[in-house]
Amino acid sequence: MRYAGCWRPGRIAPVIAMTLLGACGMAGSEHRACPPVVEYSAEEQQRAAAEVEALPQGSVVSGMMADYHVLRQQARACRL
Repeated sequence: MRYAGCWRPGRIAPVIAMTLLGACGMAGSEHRACPPVVEYSAEEQQRAAAEVEALPQGSVVSGMMADYHVLRQQARACRL
C-alpha cells in the first residue's frame, strides 16, 4: 500500500528548522559579545580633532564620526 502525498518531508523540514532557530533566539544569554574599544593616545586624539575641524561644514565624514562616537559609548557600556 502506498501513501503517496501523505508524508512530505520537503514541506515540514523548513517549519521544524525555523521553530528550532526561533527557540534559540528567545533564550537569554549571560555571555554578551562586546566589541573591543580601541584606545587612542592623547596625541592621536588631538590630531583627529584638528582633522575633523578642518572638514567643510556639513561634511558627511563628521556625521559618521558622530555615529562612531555613539558606537564607542555603547561598546563601553556593554563591558560594564
